[in-house]
Amino acid sequence: MRPDTPADHITEAERLLRTAAQYPEDHEPLILQAAAHLELAGDRARASTLYDDLLAAPESTVDNPYLIKALKAANLWEYGHEAEARAIIDGLRTAGPLNAAPWQVAAETLEAHDELESAHDFFSTALTLLLAPGEEVPYATQSLLTGRHRVRRLMGLDHDAWDELAGDLHTAPVPLDELHDPKRLWSLGSSDPVELKAEIARLRAELGTYRTALSRPFPVAVLHWPEQELQELLAAYPELTEEYVDRETHLSRLEASLRDLHTTGTPNLGIVTGTVPSYEAFAASEATSPADPGLLPQYATTLAARGRATPWPPSRTAACWCGSGETYGACHGVG
Repeated sequence: MRPDTPADHITEAERLLRTAAQYPEDHEPLILQAAAHLELAGDRARASTLYDDLLAAPESTVDNPYLIKALKAANLWEYGHEAEARAIIDGLRTAGPLNAAPWQVAAETLEAHDELESAHDFFSTALTLLLAPGEEVPYATQSLLTGRHRVRRLMGLDHDAWDELAGDLHTAPVPLDELHDPKRLWSLGSSDPVELKAEIARLRAELGTYRTALSRPFPVAVLHWPEQELQELLAAYPELTEEYVDRETHLSRLEASLRDLHTTGTPNLGIVTGTVPSYEAFAASEATSPADPGLLPQYATTLAARGRATPWPPSRTAACWCGSGETYGACHGVG
């Protein structure tokens, strides 16, 4: 069951903190989940302490410092530390992180506090930085388009090209313009059955979108083995040779699998990187032999659930996921 009460959220936070202590390599995403539960429980001061602890760690050990800062700012603003929250958000804008999550958290924080112009600026700046003209919109970036569309509707602005793109990417049966209509609030107080039925239909569509997002809180991930790790894996467990054959075959199969999933409409794809010690520990926890090929997808899913996935596809000008040192476009992104 999902936590419903403050006590339930505290219990879940404590469980996550214990798990983080057991798996230090995955402590960051687990601690962020724990902080989220503490916020829901109303213990925002303790949540801030967790964010501070993560940020105080050596820089090389922090995977998502800008996301942590954005979450910290959102939390601070909610319990009376507006000035500090604003300073952090201003710092994020100056830093210009190259992933969508911190931008979205900061923009939605501004939106939640009726700072619509600033929220619009954040959404627009993020899209300018992250969305290359003519390239497919990454899954993580789509929410920035949706958020910007929502804010622009609240501001009464006319549609632009990004609004049209947001509408094209929207898959719910109720159009995005209708979901983001500022006049919807008026219909909630209406006694007109027609208006109420229309609002119920919109709410059901919105709930369906949220449920879809919640059902996939981490990417559909495929497992990548760096060259040295793959050599060690196949030397220790030759039964897996048929699964991977060699490095070149492994890379080509991985990219082909991702493209096939993408073609079938699977969103939120990612790549997780395996290591032999981590895989052996996972096999032991599952009481299964590491030589069992059926364990590999379970291992990939577990890594993704712990926040270890890199979104796919990357930009054609970004470094390729395989570690070749070339751009994705030059290495695997052709075609």
